Amino acid sequence: MDDTTNISIDFILQLKQQILKSRFIVAKIANAESLKLYYTIGKHIEIQAKNEDWGSKVLETISQKLQHELPGLRGFSGSNLKKMRLFYNAWSASNLISSSVTNQLEYVSTENSSSVTNQFQNDDELTNFFISVSFTHHFEIISTVKNETDCWYYIKNTALNFWTVSHLRTEIKNQSHLQELKLPNNFKNTMPDILSNKAIRTFKDQYLLDYVNVEDADEEIDEKILEQGIVLNIKKFLMALGNDFTFMGNQYRLIVSEEEYFIDLLFFHRGLQSLVAFELKKGKFKPEYIGKMNFYLSALDDLVKQPHENPSIGIILCKEKDDKKVEYAFRDFNKPMGVATFKTSNKLPKEFGNALPDVETLKKLMD
Repeated sequence: MDDTTNISIDFILQLKQQILKSRFIVAKIANAESLKLYYTIGKHIEIQAKNEDWGSKVLETISQKLQHELPGLRGFSGSNLKKMRLFYNAWSASNLISSSVTNQLEYVSTENSSSVTNQFQNDDELTNFFISVSFTHHFEIISTVKNETDCWYYIKNTALNFWTVSHLRTEIKNQSHLQELKLPNNFKNTMPDILSNKAIRTFKDQYLLDYVNVEDADEEIDEKILEQGIVLNIKKFLMALGNDFTFMGNQYRLIVSEEEYFIDLLFFHRGLQSLVAFELKKGKFKPEYIGKMNFYLSALDDLVKQPHENPSIGIILCKEKDDKKVEYAFRDFNKPMGVATFKTSNKLPKEFGNALPDVETLKKLMD
């Protein structure tokens, strides 16, 4: 008799979960040890450099001597040693670090793996965020973000959302830390509390579309150019939106009473389990946009939404908005909607200046 037939899938999944959990703990310990090492080396270099008034090429010499002492050593080039020094300088004066994370970095030890594991499990939230983020992420943050509070915003969100370095750069470029004030919306009045809170955290008040070039032209044409710019750079737009968004298409076709209607951009959000419709408006927000979006959401809920999914959500993305007008416009509508703004680049790099058609040519191509 073959005993393998008695092995349940649940047993295999339990083993898988234990393996993944152990790997995560080991990776977290290793990352904390690396951060401690880099912080300590940065501290020694900073103290020695001040005491001996080192020149700009000393770090290269130190790197070469380390290579001589430890053949095959990687990650300790002159430029990396400089990063370690900057890492130390960025956090050495921080009250938050000196009271929690620095102490953790100075004294964490891997000699007793069980005690270290327990120590990590009991760490405060701040320390956990810090030691969960790689040195590459840390350096990206401290080299581009100057305010400590803003640094913590990116450290926390990198840890919670598992941002790649590329995604982190996009979030910093988008100045996501300035978007803590969420977009005007009616989520609280149209969705259950748990879902509405999640929706409020999902959408931003402003999106940076610096890969889209919109020159002065009439509003209709600009909206087409804006849409095409997003579609051509859909990966960048998805990164700006955040996690869990899936692109379902542009000019998404709906048929209502034998008439065609087209939604500019349609997405699905896994976490919210909702279809998300984006309508693009080049100019200022107008109250009549709400009525049109409400119509689209009703049609999506009846014709496209699956029975197990939550009601569809609409986001009107425009150049400017007046929050009071948006607030009044939302009244008496029962579909979840929000209004966000966007920023685009109004200049092309010089090297591309002659590579693309001008606005008049684009008009003719779109007609």
